[in-house]
Amino acid sequence: MTDNQGDIENVLGELKLGDDVYKKVVSVFEEEIDKGLGKRTNPDATIKMFPTYVRSLPNGTENGDFLALDLGGTNFRVLNIHLEGKEVDMKSKIYVVPPDVMTGTGTELFDHIADCIEKFMSENDLLGNSRKIPLGFTFSFPLKQEGLNKARLVTWTKGFTSSGVEGEDVVQLLHEAIQRKGNLNVECVAVINDTVGALMSCAHDDQNCHIGLIIGTGSNTCYMEKLNRVELWDGDNEQPQQVIINTECGAFGDNGCIDFLRTNFDEDIDAESLNPGKQKYEKMISGMYMGEIARRYIEKLASKKLLFKGEISETLKTPNKFYTKYISEIEDKENTEESNFQKTRQVLDEIGIDNVTLEDCRIVQHVCQLVSSRSAYLVSSGIACLINRINRSEVTVAVDGSVYRYHPKFQDLMVEKISQLINNGLKFKLMLSNDGSGKGAALVAAVAWRLKHQGGN
Repeated sequence: MTDNQGDIENVLGELKLGDDVYKKVVSVFEEEIDKGLGKRTNPDATIKMFPTYVRSLPNGTENGDFLALDLGGTNFRVLNIHLEGKEVDMKSKIYVVPPDVMTGTGTELFDHIADCIEKFMSENDLLGNSRKIPLGFTFSFPLKQEGLNKARLVTWTKGFTSSGVEGEDVVQLLHEAIQRKGNLNVECVAVINDTVGALMSCAHDDQNCHIGLIIGTGSNTCYMEKLNRVELWDGDNEQPQQVIINTECGAFGDNGCIDFLRTNFDEDIDAESLNPGKQKYEKMISGMYMGEIARRYIEKLASKKLLFKGEISETLKTPNKFYTKYISEIEDKENTEESNFQKTRQVLDEIGIDNVTLEDCRIVQHVCQLVSSRSAYLVSSGIACLINRINRSEVTVAVDGSVYRYHPKFQDLMVEKISQLINNGLKFKLMLSNDGSGKGAALVAAVAWRLKHQGGN
């Protein structure tokens, strides 16, 4: 870079964290996990470590038809998954939740869901089935899980306000709506979140899969933990002596334990967010915030006349207008000096900055690389902690989410950093999970059904 390199690095240097810092994150993450799992320490823990009641992975003997219901927003899906050993045949349909149903009564909402299940089953010749069809329910709202098929809605989010649902068991409400239909031979045997679904979806193909990670708009992890480490456990102590834990680790750092690596921009973004003081780790790593972190550094460099000759467009001044997808475009492997940084120029043109120099393009790409690397390395610190904790010779990590899928270098960055942070002798691989909230939910239902009817693990 130019004569201004020192000044530029003075602004950006705080994004470059040394190996010792990431090693410290691994050990602090471990301490916070233990607090979350401890009965005495859990009430004050920021990582809540919810037991999911999912105890077993698919073993390839699951057979038959299973349904999945994926409700997480204004659209929801119904899926039919037919399993024959490792073979999976999947059909699905998307249905809309109309605004008046989102804001009406809970009875109206669950009756609408039951109507859509009936339509779907009719179209797929599943009505009149003598065998009860097990259903897995991905319910992507805050839940307090009380059993594999019992979970209470803590609070509505995403524009839903249906009355009479908060504090109630959503599985019971679904079953009551199914009973009102009278002709649906369906039983909801499991309710899960999308992170557990990602893990189960990959575990059907790879028995070493013991960790699930979502890194998209938000971020979360889950993993298979030994029961004797879960003081919160209130289920039975039969085999297998394990349970998948939903960490809800986006809240890591809410108690100040990672303040040693947070920047002024991290603090500002948190303070100006819809939930100040909450999900601090997520705000440093996830797709909802990466673009905004980059925007603030780019604006600061421009304000110091180290970029764009000091010219700042209105869009660049506006929070949340430098989208995370821009980072993926700017870091595309084809976007190089040889291509005249064409993609960088397109992005800058979209935010009202033209007449940029090659040097401007280099600096903007450098900012994006630093923001992405920090995100990937912080995610990797959490995953390395879990790999060390599980302590199996080989572990597969199921990964889904828009950042992982669409950022051209995120996977490579994660592999590089996890390799440096895990204990000697351990091996891992990252595996893209397909349709955790659909296929994964059906697989949780399939495993629950197998255990219920065949016994064994």
